[in-house]
Amino acid sequence: MLERLGSRFVAIGVLLIVAGCGGGGGGGASNTGAAAPASGASGTSATTPTLAAATPVIDGTTLGDANWPTGSTSSGGLGQPVGGLNCGLRSNAYTYTHLSIYQNGRLLSVPANIGTVGPTMTAQTGCAYPLHTVDASGKIRMDTTTGASYTLGQFFAIWGETLGASNVAGLSGSPVTIYVNDGGTLSQYKGDPASLVLPPHGEVTIMTGTPLTQIPTYTWTDPPPFDPNPVTLAYLGVVGSQYWPAGNTATGGNGATVDGLICAAGMSELYHVHAHLAIIKDGQWLAMPANVGILSQCNYEMHTHDQTGIIHIETPTLKTFTLGQFFDIWGQPLSSTNVAGITGNVVAYINDNGDSRRYMGDLRNIELTSLRDVTLQIGTPPISSLPTYSWYESQ
Repeated sequence: MLERLGSRFVAIGVLLIVAGCGGGGGGGASNTGAAAPASGASGTSATTPTLAAATPVIDGTTLGDANWPTGSTSSGGLGQPVGGLNCGLRSNAYTYTHLSIYQNGRLLSVPANIGTVGPTMTAQTGCAYPLHTVDASGKIRMDTTTGASYTLGQFFAIWGETLGASNVAGLSGSPVTIYVNDGGTLSQYKGDPASLVLPPHGEVTIMTGTPLTQIPTYTWTDPPPFDPNPVTLAYLGVVGSQYWPAGNTATGGNGATVDGLICAAGMSELYHVHAHLAIIKDGQWLAMPANVGILSQCNYEMHTHDQTGIIHIETPTLKTFTLGQFFDIWGQPLSSTNVAGITGNVVAYINDNGDSRRYMGDLRNIELTSLRDVTLQIGTPPISSLPTYSWYESQ
């Protein structure tokens, strides 16, 4: 059951805290159920924690120190059904809950890409579970299109990590306690951790060892909303204003291998997907050049045919393709302050079929996957909505 703050509690097993993620906790679920103290509990009383003042956080920011590898483990969700949840094409509508895990007062970051499965030759779009992470902020994306509620146990099953009264993702040997902050109300949860229902716009914090006296909470700067009017991407069309000449620059691909990507004539297209890149300078959409990666004697595995911004990935073998590789084939710089010769602070957004977020890492490392939209904004004013597209080639 949930015991309201103000009461004393006995420290048991591992401390698992769920704290509200800003935004008022709309739609928060009730988490009930009683559990006996774990064997070996200390039996000493602890100070009841309070909620700290909310910390503003930009979406995509890493919170905590790295402790676990990225993605699901080998015993977690790798595409098979897990906990009644299937891995499929990403939804177009998500909410989130937030998970924090502490060990002796030290925040450990929840890994990125839990519950996301990369492409294969037979499933070239990859897949994602209805519960997944896309960065190390601690945000757990929750698919809202089915109307289903989700549990902490389902998330840990997809992650492939242990969740119990004495072991949380391999952190064992310390007491466990659970708190839920739903809409600003902090409550202790004493039921089975796996049965805890994840509250939309709530926060979950797991503490092992020395407990916190204040529970952090966050307010999030989310990505802009989607533009409800999709941009039509027509073959050989143009989206945006002319800015760069067609083709590679003198420092781009000249037929030699670039960053492991070859240029060949008549290349097999056993792996064939498309991503999209939009570059917006001072509020003006700039047309991507045609024929980047296309030479008279060969085509690179990653190239453009027109000025729509569609990047074609056509190759006989499955490999990782990144935005940095594309810019190297193009022969243009790419950094946090320079996009193809346009200088200034760069803000990047990624959208996977409605699963959008601010990207805070190295722009060169953005992976280009099936129907992924990448938007790079330089200058002012900031964009007020994220573009959506009607593609001329489906995946």
